[in-house]
Amino acid sequence: MTMKKNIFLGIIVNMLIFQLSVNGQISNSESINLNNNEYHLYPEMNEDLPKLSSPFIKDGMELIISFTNDDTYYIFPVNIENGKNINYQDGIWYEKGKQLTVDSVDFPILASKGTHSILELEKCNTITGKLISEITTIARPGNFSGIGFIAEDETIISVLKGDNLLVEKLNLKHIQLARPLFHVYNMMIILAKDKKPIPKLSNTKGIYYNEHKIYLNWKGAKGWQNSIFNDEILGYWEIEIWRNITKNELNFLKQEYSDLSEKEFENLVKKLSYMHIGEMVPYYITRYGFYEGHTDYRADPIAISFIFGLKSIQEINSTFNGDIYNTLINHFKE
Repeated sequence: MTMKKNIFLGIIVNMLIFQLSVNGQISNSESINLNNNEYHLYPEMNEDLPKLSSPFIKDGMELIISFTNDDTYYIFPVNIENGKNINYQDGIWYEKGKQLTVDSVDFPILASKGTHSILELEKCNTITGKLISEITTIARPGNFSGIGFIAEDETIISVLKGDNLLVEKLNLKHIQLARPLFHVYNMMIILAKDKKPIPKLSNTKGIYYNEHKIYLNWKGAKGWQNSIFNDEILGYWEIEIWRNITKNELNFLKQEYSDLSEKEFENLVKKLSYMHIGEMVPYYITRYGFYEGHTDYRADPIAISFIFGLKSIQEINSTFNGDIYNTLINHFKE
């Protein structure tokens, strides 16, 4: 599909800026007052690193702190919510879409409990009215996408089942793993609204998340990607997300995985600490528990947990019985 020319012309969006008081309430302003400290919200800059947790979540407000190439800091409101749908065809680019929506029709247990029932998955014949066989076919490489949404030897159900097992072993819910990805995307669309044409990165270098520095890079594609399901979810962005593994984490992995070859060990570190994804993924995770299969655009639950500090490397290693490497690389075959 080809991007329509001049799609960005005439798009002018005003940001809503908020003020957070000591008790966490929001009002229209450009600063946050918390514990007798005042911090500026984007687009205002903070010269010093704000003494706030990032993400900061309180009373319905979600904030993250970004850092720039100039060693300055911004605070972004990144609430996860259902907003106006993205519609690239009609020039609607910078909306949040339905970020809280779960496919309760096909997966009522996912909607109520936050993870799938394997029995429910095994009985599933259609998703959003499409046959499982049809979704599997178009999701494989060379159909809807050259790279594909799943590997050639995977099916949509095998991938849903495989990732659901990983998430349950991590003692997490799918929405918890989608949350940091939505936070990244919601910051991106604020920046994209503010800069024309869409910047590759602007001056933003990354964000703080659970005491980790997360580095980001993103760019737009030549066109957009339609969904493999009957839904409104679209893809346009290529997003790189990574963090530097610490010395202690590296030493731990070297000790635990000394049997790996040098190339295998490098692959383990990369798969743990780096992701190349599109913005469709957090919507897919929340709505269907779908992280994409073993392709170049996969957002592995283990990698999300590690990069964003949801779980420590020791916790992850223990969860998967000292076999993170094979857990990361093995395809979800039926």
